[in-house]
Amino acid sequence: MAQIQTVLWDWNGTLLDDRDVSLACLNGLLEEFGYPQRYDLAAYQEIFGFPIEEYYLRAGFDFTRHPYPMLAQRYMQRYIPGAGGCGPMAGAAETLAALRRQGLRQVILSVSRRDTLIEQVTARGLAGYFDELLGLADIYGKSKVQIGRDRMARTGDHPAAPVTIGDTLHDAEVAAALGVRCILFTGGHQSRARLQTALCPLADRLAQIPALLAALPR
Repeated sequence: MAQIQTVLWDWNGTLLDDRDVSLACLNGLLEEFGYPQRYDLAAYQEIFGFPIEEYYLRAGFDFTRHPYPMLAQRYMQRYIPGAGGCGPMAGAAETLAALRRQGLRQVILSVSRRDTLIEQVTARGLAGYFDELLGLADIYGKSKVQIGRDRMARTGDHPAAPVTIGDTLHDAEVAAALGVRCILFTGGHQSRARLQTALCPLADRLAQIPALLAALPR
């Protein structure tokens, strides 16, 4: 099997510690539009997922009363200032530096809008670790499969060369669609129990990533 050459990182909930802000934004949106339900962290981790539109339905929003595009806009008006106070996940810079020393290419593959992604990564002093920052063209968070496919077609990577690292089942779905391997981080937006169903190696701390990458079959 080809040697690992590239790590395709997720951003939100994997390298950016924005889980609590995202939960607060959800509950704030529910309050703003008159919904009675509120979510604690455990319940949030059981409903969060992609596409974001389907997550909003699981959260209980009624799109006949409050269309998804409007809700997405209002959510981002809460999230952008809130995320300004979010730091990198514990161990993020050290892990990125360790993989850089190993000569691995590192790319962020995110469902965030690309301009927001670039701003957030740069503001946290992490941009220098990455060869590319790849995000979506809008705020609707459907899927990052196509941007992953476009990158692989452009770079000609052997399917065994990249590994995806993320905190949701969508990251495992992206890996499967691209034909690459995946490691899932349990400190983000979905519960460990949900992530276990993907049958991928799990990292409870980012500091475990180098060892998990080294243990993947060659």
